[in-house]
Amino acid sequence: MPRFSLHNATASFRLMKRAGELGMVARGQLLQDRRREMRFSSHSQSPKWRPVSVLDEWVAKEARPISLRQLMVFGRSLTESRLMNSANYVRTELPTRLAHRIRDMQRLPYVVVTNAHINEVYDLYYTAFDTFRKVKEIKTLEDNDRFCETIRTMLKAHLTVIPKLARGILECTGLMAADDLDKFMNTILRARISRRVIAEQHLALTDTFHAPWFSPGAKLSESEFIGEVFLKCVAKEVIERCGKMTQKIARGAYGPDVAIPEIKIDGHLDANFPFILSHLEYIIGELLRNAVQGVVEKHQRDSGRGSNPQNAPPPPVEITICESPQNVIIRISDKGGGIPRDILPYLWSFSKGPASEQLLANLGQVPKMAATMQELQLEADQGGKSRTVKREEPGPSNSLATLSSRPPNLRLGMGLPLSRVYAEYWAGSLALHSLEGYGVDVFLQISKLGNKNEQLTTRATMDAV
Repeated sequence: MPRFSLHNATASFRLMKRAGELGMVARGQLLQDRRREMRFSSHSQSPKWRPVSVLDEWVAKEARPISLRQLMVFGRSLTESRLMNSANYVRTELPTRLAHRIRDMQRLPYVVVTNAHINEVYDLYYTAFDTFRKVKEIKTLEDNDRFCETIRTMLKAHLTVIPKLARGILECTGLMAADDLDKFMNTILRARISRRVIAEQHLALTDTFHAPWFSPGAKLSESEFIGEVFLKCVAKEVIERCGKMTQKIARGAYGPDVAIPEIKIDGHLDANFPFILSHLEYIIGELLRNAVQGVVEKHQRDSGRGSNPQNAPPPPVEITICESPQNVIIRISDKGGGIPRDILPYLWSFSKGPASEQLLANLGQVPKMAATMQELQLEADQGGKSRTVKREEPGPSNSLATLSSRPPNLRLGMGLPLSRVYAEYWAGSLALHSLEGYGVDVFLQISKLGNKNEQLTTRATMDAV
């Protein structure tokens, strides 16, 4: 017996020594794992993670997609009855769309859903779902006013969703296939746009109905806006407006003496189409920002190497507008040197590969994000109105206009993928071609007629994730 115990003690000592040696070798990896674990274990699990029968009832319902034309036609002759119909559509549609996204999150791997940021988004979604599903049928203007206050509260609370999702996705890199993370993120963001569109359109119609100048049943077809839909987005005007803002951003980021590229526009300069202006401004603003920054930085590098003639201006950013019977295509061309080869594979991805740690640090400085052009403005300009186009009538209190504190040179890695989500939402597209060492061509296609339904991801697509 003593010999057996001594043998065990010796073996134990050897195992302890070996473990110590392994610990010295793996200490760096263990510290990294520890930091990763803290991201996931610091958030207590909500009992709402458990599937409940009430969620099953709403998931069994299908979303009812709408088009820009439907939004316009519905709002042109606004009456109290139509306003009640709009309220009840939103009342049933919001919890339906929220339920599908909650179920999507429940199907993620457990190690992903325990991420603190994704868990917080889940709680926000469940709280909104639980609130909206309990709203009774809207029968009076007073009922509608109370409902609108609930909508405004939820829209404001959900301004944290995009940065939280982005941080969660970056932290989960390696725990789930990058393609699956991107599918999930695209589905969540597209659904988020869909909910905000119908919610903010109803808020806008309600504000119109209560406006002192409004007469129930009066035609609104001569107005620039019907709710949130801008009837006549003139591509040239939007580009010029976004271009001036982008050039102002560049001066703030690089200094007042920096040479800023000119923005030239040609093609079908009268092309126009119905669209939600904040969506279009965000897309154009991000694309121009990338183009201008690329040209400025390449021009500075070339000047430092003596490649540029003295005082030579940077090459312009050239924009061509092409109008067809069905679509408007906007091409943005720059000579900013193209996209580096190591970045190109991650261009449209929300999980940014080697750049994820830096982007995580940057996202930590952006607690809220509405994803509008106004978020590109300098901090000194914040607090402005949601649109630079004037309305003849007072506009609604638009939660999409809330500004973040994003500095002009803070890169988040979300501009291009989020712009493509916006473009594809109304059946458009966004494509990019890079010529390394030369420049970039970006093509934005927009459905001109406004008759395409919002593009909602089906459950079958998400089931494949």
